[in-house]
Amino acid sequence: MFRLIPVLSLEQIAKLRAIASTASFVDGRITNPHSIIKNNTQLHDPQVYQKSADILRNALLASAEFREIAFPKAIAPPMLTQYQPGMAYGLHTDAALMHLPLGTIRADLSCTVFLSDPDEYAGGALRIMLGNSQIAFKEIAGMAIVYPSTTLHQVDPVTQGVRLVGITFIQSRIADPHRRDIMFELNEVAALEGLNMAHENYTRLQSVRENLMRRWADAS
Repeated sequence: MFRLIPVLSLEQIAKLRAIASTASFVDGRITNPHSIIKNNTQLHDPQVYQKSADILRNALLASAEFREIAFPKAIAPPMLTQYQPGMAYGLHTDAALMHLPLGTIRADLSCTVFLSDPDEYAGGALRIMLGNSQIAFKEIAGMAIVYPSTTLHQVDPVTQGVRLVGITFIQSRIADPHRRDIMFELNEVAALEGLNMAHENYTRLQSVRENLMRRWADAS
C-alpha cells in the first residue's frame, strides 16, 4: 500500500525550513558508511535534530489517516535530509532493523515527508519500483508518502535547487502487510458507511475489526 497523507501545517513547514536553514548538515553516509549509492546530507546537530524530529513525529501521530494505515508501534526519530544539485540516492531497499539509541525497531513502513515544493527543485523524485513498473512521487510541502519498507526505491538526481525532506521508519503493530491492508480497508468502510448501516450490522463490523486486531496485533 502506498498512501499520500497531508501531515504538516504551514506553520510546521515554516519551522522545519527555518531549522534546516541554520542547522549543520553532514554527509548522509555517516549512517551508512559503506554505501556507494547514497549521496545526500542529513541534519547532525543533536539539539535541533531533536526539535525537528519532535515536530515531524507529533504531526504524523496527530494524523488519524496515518495511524489507521501504519498502526504504529514505534517510529524512528524523523531526520531532515537535503539533496543539493548532483545528489541522488540509488536504487535500494531500507534496512529491516533500525538500531536506535533507545533500542532496535523493525522497519515495516518507510515515510518521506516533503518540505520543499516541487517547483523549488528539478529532478529529485522518489521513485518506487513495482515489478517492471514504477511510481514517482514529488509532492507539495506538507505531504507524506507512506510505503512498505520492503520495496525497492530511489531518489532521482537533483539538477537544480534543493530538495528538503524528512524521513522516518515505522514498526507496525501488524507486521504482515496483507493483514495491515485488510484492517485499513475495514476501517475505511466503517468510517465511510458506518452511519448508513443498520446499528446491528455496524456492531457486527466493529466486532470483526476488534477480533482481527486481537489475533493480529502486537500489543506489547
